[in-house]
Amino acid sequence: MTDITLLASFGVGYVGSAVVQAMAAKSLPVIGITRANFAEAGIAIAAATHLLSTVPPDEAGDPVLLRHGEAIASAPRLKWIGYLSTTGVYGDRNGGWVDENTEPAPGADRSRRRLAAEQAWRALADRRAVDVFRLAGIYGPGRSPFDSLRSGTSRRVIRPAHMFGRIHRDDIVRAILAAMRQERASGVRALNLTDDEPAESAAVIEEAARLLGVRAPDAVPFEQAVDKMSPMARSFWAENRKVSSQWTQQALGLRWLYPSYREGLRAILVQERGDRLP
Repeated sequence: MTDITLLASFGVGYVGSAVVQAMAAKSLPVIGITRANFAEAGIAIAAATHLLSTVPPDEAGDPVLLRHGEAIASAPRLKWIGYLSTTGVYGDRNGGWVDENTEPAPGADRSRRRLAAEQAWRALADRRAVDVFRLAGIYGPGRSPFDSLRSGTSRRVIRPAHMFGRIHRDDIVRAILAAMRQERASGVRALNLTDDEPAESAAVIEEAARLLGVRAPDAVPFEQAVDKMSPMARSFWAENRKVSSQWTQQALGLRWLYPSYREGLRAILVQERGDRLP
């Protein structure tokens, strides 16, 4: 197990803040780099043995590398880099399976930008280990179907055989911490962070409603719903793939706490309510 002298974490949003909190809870040294102190990150980069970026690219490229690429490339103590990407880089597979060895084939513009960012981070693997985490749909406390059900904005869109994976925030954190503590030589790994049971969106909404004890929203056929969708939502529904993470779990020596949406939703509700469900 490698020693972590300092983790510099770019981005402390939903996932990044959870990583920082988990590190602090284990008394591991960590500094979270936000927009407020982004420009002054040079000192942390020079001192860090590990670096994580959760910052998405924009049309200009990867913001972290555009501002700090040279400093990261020359960082004297840096052993490991983690970059959070998306399973969207695999593109549409007509419902077929992909795994960590599948060549990316992004179709959406944002996924093409992600792949370009991945490649830029990969270029730093000549002297250090780089882990590219490809995340499925992220959910967890404060970001789940319960929120839209409670607000009355939930939609149960029906499109048979359109399945996708999800990953609970806590399993993302566990995977990142496991990866950064492994002893590894320089080089790149692609790690899929997705649960073991791809499922239709409607099934997840139905389970969340059942756990809340409320009526599920009326079913809306995809063909009726698509006209009112945002461009991002349309691009999501335009792609259909199932993503395996079996190799990733084996490589990191763990199994997901929440292998499907059922366990994950139940845990969120227990946490929110502070008690047990029947």
